Amino acid sequence: MNGSRRCMWLMVLLIGALALRLPAQLAQQDAPFDVLIVHGHILDGTGSPWYAADVGIRAGRIVAIGRLDGHAATKRIDANGLVVAPGFIDMLGQSELTMLVEPRVPSKIFQGITTEITGEGDSAGPVNDAMLAADRGSYEHYKIMPGWHTLGEYFTTLERHGMGINLASYVGETSVRRMVLGDADVQPTTAQLAQMKALVAEAMKDGAMGLSTSLQYAPAPYAKTGELIALASEAAKYGGIYASHMRSEGDAEFEAIDEAVRIGREAGIPVEIWHLKAAGKANWGRMPQIVARIDAARKAGVEVSANTYAYTAWFNGFSAFIPPWAHDGGDEKMIGRLKDPATRAKIRRDLLTSGKDSAGEQWDNEWQEIPGAEAILIGVVHNPALLPIQGKRLDEIAAGWKMDPIDAMCEILIRDNGATEVAVFGMDEADVRVALEQPWVSIDNDSEGTSPEGLLGTEHPHPRAYGTFPRILRKYVREEKLLTLPDAIRKFSSMPAAKMRLTDRGVIKAGMWADVVVFDPEKITDRATFENPNQLSVGMEDVLVNGVPVIEGGKMTGALPGKVLRGPGYSK
Repeated sequence: MNGSRRCMWLMVLLIGALALRLPAQLAQQDAPFDVLIVHGHILDGTGSPWYAADVGIRAGRIVAIGRLDGHAATKRIDANGLVVAPGFIDMLGQSELTMLVEPRVPSKIFQGITTEITGEGDSAGPVNDAMLAADRGSYEHYKIMPGWHTLGEYFTTLERHGMGINLASYVGETSVRRMVLGDADVQPTTAQLAQMKALVAEAMKDGAMGLSTSLQYAPAPYAKTGELIALASEAAKYGGIYASHMRSEGDAEFEAIDEAVRIGREAGIPVEIWHLKAAGKANWGRMPQIVARIDAARKAGVEVSANTYAYTAWFNGFSAFIPPWAHDGGDEKMIGRLKDPATRAKIRRDLLTSGKDSAGEQWDNEWQEIPGAEAILIGVVHNPALLPIQGKRLDEIAAGWKMDPIDAMCEILIRDNGATEVAVFGMDEADVRVALEQPWVSIDNDSEGTSPEGLLGTEHPHPRAYGTFPRILRKYVREEKLLTLPDAIRKFSSMPAAKMRLTDRGVIKAGMWADVVVFDPEKITDRATFENPNQLSVGMEDVLVNGVPVIEGGKMTGALPGKVLRGPGYSK
């Protein structure tokens, strides 16, 4: 067969193949969208100004953007006069357990959160039987009986249970340390460090996003920098990130930043600093210097970024006020020390002395960072007998119990077996504003998903649990104009997606997963307060997770379309 005839036959075959495929393609193009959002102002997440277009969604993904209002759709959302934006990414949530209690996570979806990153030092896995026994109180509080040991097994449990939003998790260095060393103030041998590295590698293959630390909370402070570099290096092999609640957010914050930067540089891993702050009145006004230190690290080539929840009070375990040496061996040992008059007197001396504790270790002495006991508000308790003190200030409780505030704190921890959580008013608004406007700062909720109803509704959380993202849109965009709306949406979506290497989320673009929010920027408002935190934010008209509405017309649908988002090292 000569060349011309061969070309002719090839052309015939090609035309035939196209003829067979063309009807299927046309059918796909003409098929109804699952969801069609029409007449909206699209803020695509990149920081660009809004543009007018419709968004067509099919099989969970955005498949078309343009003038589509003439097309058929199973569900049509009229976004006339509303913003259409990517779903918000919470760079630090705490919903590992509460998502199993209330999988719809209303406190999150009414903020527009469609994805949560979690695992702050402690992660849902790995855990062993000793850890499960030591943490029994927390599991019993939420009426959960863990049936998992690895992070991968936890992910499977979550998927089977159903979830209202997407969730990704780091593997916590504290969890890895406890698996091998327990709660004691000890250093790993070479063999033990190898065990810890193997646990990090296993978690990365299970889908962890990287390694995390929470270095103010025992037993994490016992870890030396070399240990953290070794474990972060293991996570780096799988494309992970190093995220940290740093060793200090107060007097020694510069040194803590330097440690995080060193870990990033020597482990060859990106660094994310959680809930950036200048803690304690003595440190108010230092945020510009903190920013300059991080900018210098970035200029030197270390990938460092941070996030903030933009309130002037933080929220943590009340036991964080107790010096690290008193935690040696775990909560049971700490409670025993609080009960012993001589040891409690030693703890009191440390609380009243800034700088190093009586073990000679530098520590973030939160007692020194507050103006007085009135700056501590009791949040969540586990002992039902203590429910009357939820929402009250420590000075008020101490006066009622006829104790001084330090003794009242110790007594609360004893009665609650160390489980109490508190809000601490220790930051300055000017520092919050400086942190928020940095181009490399995204947003974290730093709170578990919760609900005004049921078991979770009996708690008294920080108002950020319900209000962080709408509060930023109300206070810092609409009222104070510190941020533009496009830049705020960038901080909520494409920026954290890029940091977490979520390449198919965070932008309104064809091919992306359809995590989408529809809201009125003039009405979006937080309602939660420190006095009455269990109030859902308002203004989210529609929220879609993977193309499925979880809020429709301002009301929760009850759908559970969330997915576990696994990291780059995931091996099926």
